Amino acid sequence: MGERLRSSVNGLEWFGDELEEALRHKGATQQALADFVGYKPPYVTKAKKGQALPSPEFASGCDRFFNTSGYFARLRARIAQGGHPDWFIPYLRLEEKAGQVLDFSPFLIMGILQTSDYAEALFRAAHPRDSDEMIRDKVGLRLQRRSVLERPSPPLLWVILDESCLRRRVGSRSVMREQLEHLVSVAQTPVVVLQVLTFDSGAPAAAEPFTLLTFDEEDQPPVLYSEAQGLGQVLDSASVVATGVERYERLRANALSPEQSLRMLHEAIKEYAE
Repeated sequence: MGERLRSSVNGLEWFGDELEEALRHKGATQQALADFVGYKPPYVTKAKKGQALPSPEFASGCDRFFNTSGYFARLRARIAQGGHPDWFIPYLRLEEKAGQVLDFSPFLIMGILQTSDYAEALFRAAHPRDSDEMIRDKVGLRLQRRSVLERPSPPLLWVILDESCLRRRVGSRSVMREQLEHLVSVAQTPVVVLQVLTFDSGAPAAAEPFTLLTFDEEDQPPVLYSEAQGLGQVLDSASVVATGVERYERLRANALSPEQSLRMLHEAIKEYAE
């Protein structure tokens, strides 16, 4: 079973593999486990197939059923802390030690600055078949990324938002108002700089979102992260990064100043007032 665990694409499949092996070893059925822990059989099936993050109560129930002294509870906690897609993990590890995070968001507000309701609206639109619990887990993971800005030596987060990020209504008017108010709040902290690229600035230097990470360590060159169709990649090619830096500088030059951007955010908040 160890080989299967190493080949699992994410932590949910890891939990599912362990659950399946525990059932096999005990000679128990999914129905027996479901009856014991007080959940319906389809819930057990989803957990075994790695389709949902089990609840803490379910994990604790598994430990009682299999007499595993907290193993499933600890495994569930570990997955909840790091249940991001495998392709996103390299970026997260680099983001944690970056000195600067330079982001261009042409359509949607970047994850690290999203409110819970804004993130939930996005996940529900992208994953309409997910259960409420699965959506909550996704939102929780996204909100955990805020911890990067709360560490003792946080990076400088410089974000260029296309005006469409302010105009596209994600969720209700109140969701958008709360999201923009959050942007105003974080933009006034010493570790966040926010600029708006307005519609009348003309054709942008880039049409797709990307993030540049720079580091204080001399042995760590800057990298560029790009994402499309739910898959992302970290690129460290010197020429690719140089092109990204050039485009970012052009975007930054064409965007409103931070002060002007705050004023525009305040105006947009008024437009979402009910």
